[in-house]
Amino acid sequence: MADERLKLVLVTPEIPGNTGTIGRTCVALDLDLILIRPYGFSIDDKAVRRAGLDYWQHVRLSEYDSWAAFIAARQPAREKLFLFEEHGAQSVYDPHYPPDAYLVFGRETKGLQPEILQGMQDRVFHLPMRSPHIRSLNLSNAATAVVYQALRGQFTRGTRP
Repeated sequence: MADERLKLVLVTPEIPGNTGTIGRTCVALDLDLILIRPYGFSIDDKAVRRAGLDYWQHVRLSEYDSWAAFIAARQPAREKLFLFEEHGAQSVYDPHYPPDAYLVFGRETKGLQPEILQGMQDRVFHLPMRSPHIRSLNLSNAATAVVYQALRGQFTRGTRP
């Protein structure tokens, strides 16, 4: 049976606190967290653990040495990859997210690498912002907003997932 769990993918994350916070969100929502190296910190960094609090031990974590290694190992179907960038042509509100989708975010300072985005324009989405004074949101805030949107159809009123 295929894993029907939503997967949150961080490609070369730089800030340990963001990764820890995202890990905590993954535990809360029963998601897989996939990290792709290189990181801007050690995964054992106390800042990761501090942001994840005592939940870090419960993170369902997979790590890969590169984007290519991740693609080779997981072989995700193209239609299950959702890449998030500030200038994505489509809104995060546009797609239907399958329960086993891969939600892919890049590093905090530069986003996803051009080689990952190449040929994937139809799979790149943005989180709308109303103010012209903000370039982007904090990675952990953006990832959490996207995850809840992706899970939206899986929640029913008055019940817990």
